[in-house]
Amino acid sequence: MSTTKTIQSALISVFSKEGLEPIVRQLNSQNVTLYSTGGTEDFIKNLGIPVIPVEDVTSYPSILGGRVKTLHPKVFGGILNRQDNESDVQQMQEFNIPQIDLVIVDLYPFEKTVASGAAEADIIEKIDIGGISLIRAAAKNFKDTVIVASVHQYSLLLDMITEQNGATTLEDRKLLATKAFHVSSHYDTAIFNYFNTDETIYKESIENGQILRYGENPHQKGFFFGDFEAMFNKVHGKELSYNNLLDVDAAVNLINEFKNDGPTFAILKHNNACGLATRTTINEAYLAALACDPTSAFGGVLISNVKIDTATAVEINKLFCEVVIAPEYDPEATVILQEKKNRIILVQNEVALPEKLVRTCLNGILVQERNNVTDNKEALRTVTTTAPTEQEIQDLIFASKICKNTKSNTIVFAKDGTLIASGTGQTSRVDALLQAIEKAKTFGFDLHGASMASDAFFPFPDCVEIAHKAGITAVIQPGGSIKDEFSINYCNENKVAMVFTGTRHFKH
Repeated sequence: MSTTKTIQSALISVFSKEGLEPIVRQLNSQNVTLYSTGGTEDFIKNLGIPVIPVEDVTSYPSILGGRVKTLHPKVFGGILNRQDNESDVQQMQEFNIPQIDLVIVDLYPFEKTVASGAAEADIIEKIDIGGISLIRAAAKNFKDTVIVASVHQYSLLLDMITEQNGATTLEDRKLLATKAFHVSSHYDTAIFNYFNTDETIYKESIENGQILRYGENPHQKGFFFGDFEAMFNKVHGKELSYNNLLDVDAAVNLINEFKNDGPTFAILKHNNACGLATRTTINEAYLAALACDPTSAFGGVLISNVKIDTATAVEINKLFCEVVIAPEYDPEATVILQEKKNRIILVQNEVALPEKLVRTCLNGILVQERNNVTDNKEALRTVTTTAPTEQEIQDLIFASKICKNTKSNTIVFAKDGTLIASGTGQTSRVDALLQAIEKAKTFGFDLHGASMASDAFFPFPDCVEIAHKAGITAVIQPGGSIKDEFSINYCNENKVAMVFTGTRHFKH
């Protein structure tokens, strides 16, 4: 039997009628018999095109307020029968079941209804029963039946039936069945997640995917699944790479810590801040951030928490950087930044980030809640006889925000709203501290009067001793070590202020 089949009959029952008219007219021009229900039936009639109500096939009206329309053996028999199966052919004749070659159906807008904040009763009514059943039945029987399960597939179907004079190949039908199973699985995942309260079960379905140039390295394939365009307006530059996206993610998470602060500019490299400063103007903040580590800033990702003005753009344009991000730009600033052909310029939109963080691990995945705790003045507990000054408190919180978004083990130095240096991703906290001291010396920063943040407690007093001898006068850490007293005693003996937050900020 030929695997190419010509559509002679179609069942059309859709929630959204947008884009449907050209298909209906094309099917009618090819003498396809149309079956339909409710609003779709009226839509087809209003086009002046003949249509047979499903009720005429089933001898049952739409009942229960429209909850049951197509759920009938004569409908599903017409879809599921195997045309090369002798028993199926006989039963189709015996029970007077019409053949259905094409099913066009969409689903009630469940996700949109949930997102709208509708009442539960309204949400429940948007759980589609007949539609999802029609999709699964037609997709299962793709050898004989064509299924179109979304308005996004209308153009594909229209091209097929126009160019092939109503015929479809087995490959065509299998492709559409694959798309249909995606529609049904995504829909069911959304419904499950609405009801699910068991945190040990995790399901996710993301429809928006794009192929990246490559992954972390050129020999690796890379993909991004998400709605990048909802988060950013890309106004200039080359396509973002896998590594660009990781850096952009780190930049967004970091700058969110300073969302309600004064003009703040951050420069990141390999997911860590190499420069960050808060000033009265964004231009001053950028210049101070750049001075933190101008070497590492080369090829970095730059992000601002306020509009980038023309003066700042002029300064940025002197630096080779991969990505610039801001909530808005002066028109002239955008023109200046576009002078570098490949520089990526992004306008960041107000979009909520996922509350669950997911990463692969071994033969599965790890899921955790987002770290939404930002250390603040109210959370600080002074544990030393020397209390931090008001300026030191500001610098401690400033350093803590950076520390939270830096790879562990980490130490961060800050002074006067400026990142002085950091030690990142070290195997011991002492190593992270020594790295930070060396970096500060390299770029000529004076650590006397600076503040230090640690992402976890000090198990021994060695870190506070080394920091004090380098000039640090205030320390912020979570506390919680059984040997906290050793660090506290050293600080008391040397008039160093230390505060505990009670919150660890590991970032692996």
